[in-house]
Amino acid sequence: MKKVCLIALSILGFVFNSFAQDLFPDGTEIPAWFHDYSKVQLADLGKTFTITDFGAKNDSTELQTAIIQKTIDQAHKEGGGVIIIPKGTYLSGALFFKANTHLHVVEGGKLKGSDDISHYPKIPSRMEGQNLDYFAALVNAYNVDGFTISGHGTIDGNGLKFWEAFWQRRKENPQCTNLEVSRPRLVFVWNSDNVQVQDVRLQNAGFWSSHYYQCNYVKVLDVHISSPHEPVKAPSTDAIDLDICSNVLVKGCYMAVNDDAIALKGGKGPWADLVPNNGGNSNIIIEDCEFGFCHGALTCGSESIHNRNIVMRNCKVDQAVRLLWLKMRPDTPQRYEYITVENIKGQARSLIYVKPWTQFFDLKGRAEVPLSFSDHITMRNIKLDCDIFFDVAITEHDKLSNFTFENMKVKTKNASFDQSIIDGLTVNNLLVNGENIK
Repeated sequence: MKKVCLIALSILGFVFNSFAQDLFPDGTEIPAWFHDYSKVQLADLGKTFTITDFGAKNDSTELQTAIIQKTIDQAHKEGGGVIIIPKGTYLSGALFFKANTHLHVVEGGKLKGSDDISHYPKIPSRMEGQNLDYFAALVNAYNVDGFTISGHGTIDGNGLKFWEAFWQRRKENPQCTNLEVSRPRLVFVWNSDNVQVQDVRLQNAGFWSSHYYQCNYVKVLDVHISSPHEPVKAPSTDAIDLDICSNVLVKGCYMAVNDDAIALKGGKGPWADLVPNNGGNSNIIIEDCEFGFCHGALTCGSESIHNRNIVMRNCKVDQAVRLLWLKMRPDTPQRYEYITVENIKGQARSLIYVKPWTQFFDLKGRAEVPLSFSDHITMRNIKLDCDIFFDVAITEHDKLSNFTFENMKVKTKNASFDQSIIDGLTVNNLLVNGENIK
């Protein structure tokens, strides 16, 4: 009996020690906040305001924007509460949540976005690394601390018309930018802390699926985010865009979109690091997620200037074009540092992809090309089938240093590995097509 107790204590000690030693890549301790996966309870969100009680109709063709917004406004007027989307389909344009208001979509309920851009007013916003007036999203929360989206229902961007318009414009002008075709995002949250999005389905976005700008303490838990890549590609439907955010947990999510799954943003341009509205992302954990088709499971850039302490772990990848994508933009000063990708299984075209991203290159009169750095990048405990293992080609303006490849088993069509590209490379137990690479 004494021996059993000692063994039990030893196991508990190991578990406790492992928990206590959970560190960010730069060695700082991961706070307990990241280990709290508790869900928001409907009963804790205050008074319920069901949109049908205010006259909303279960109708996928008749616009319900005014009624739903009236419901939100009434909740705010009464001190706050949760707006309920009940079973059925409710068509809407842009909605604006206010202090102490929340959104709950019940299972079988669908908030469906209008496919008429006139139903999304142009307002101060943030798109592609710049502040500008742009079309509102379907769900908007500006300065709403504690904002939550919950429920097992669906928020559907109804994006087909917007996708077709984009591809028609790209056919007319192959160099057209994303902003040339007017399209709304699905969810946009700006300058809001303690945000939680859980359980819902975000699908068929007209533009980015969810965008968080200047937010701190954000949890995205068990959310299913998808937009098609066939038969009609849904362009630029990033699943989660983190834009100058700190302390973010993305856990238990499924993401399959026709662009990047998780993209870290923060600004672009030759003096981007001097612009007050720009900044970096820090303390981001992505864990226990599954990735379907996407251009990059985890992408730094292209509108990104500084990312630090980024962890992606315990994830499955299937049909991703790239597992880790570091976009080195030659017209923007960049630093990607202390990034760890670990405990990954699955399939992707490229395991790691690091190349200059030159689309829409513009130095705006700056004489010299700014430098971009990727430093302390670790990939370990990975078992992956891929076409290209080391998809890396840089210029004299890109600096790669202190990379680690450890405990990796890779099956690939292209096993090329130019170790000279990286200053300070550590390789330990790296098997590529069965060969131990030193």
